[in-house]
Amino acid sequence: MEEKLKHDVTLALEELQQQAELKPGQLLVVGTSTSEVRGKKIGKAGTTDVARELWDAFSAFQTKYGVHLVFQGCEHINRALTLEAEAAERYRLDPVTVVPVPEAGGSMAALAYEKMKEPVVVEGVRAHAGIDIGDTFIGMHLKEVAVPVRTSVTSIGEAHVTFARTRPKLIGGARASYQ
Repeated sequence: MEEKLKHDVTLALEELQQQAELKPGQLLVVGTSTSEVRGKKIGKAGTTDVARELWDAFSAFQTKYGVHLVFQGCEHINRALTLEAEAAERYRLDPVTVVPVPEAGGSMAALAYEKMKEPVVVEGVRAHAGIDIGDTFIGMHLKEVAVPVRTSVTSIGEAHVTFARTRPKLIGGARASYQ
């Protein structure tokens, strides 16, 4: 199961990258229900074992493309986000005082906090793209305008997975020109 999860996340992220064309330093928000990956109800059976299985694929993607990973916590911490302090400073995000743990924050955010060099938690971001594993609703953390991305990967484990990229707003009128 571990290799299948890693393979599926890697493939999904590569297909997202093909369409989103994320640049180094941009933000990728990650919402993950490890419960849903296991085929259980969101928030009811989370496990850091599944989070560890997914971490390697996320970390490899970050290394390859130079993006900043931002892990959304669960509703018990108001979907606050864990990221590296460097990224928070770059985007002028103010840290809040909370540490995600599996029981309040979710297993993936808790593991990210443990694995990152200098993790901080912030209330919100405006990410350039996102992956939502298990219907965690990452949309509140995406820049306007969010555009759905379709990939060949429709589930990670037992969890439904969706993707989005963002684009600048189209403004103007009938005579406006867009490249």
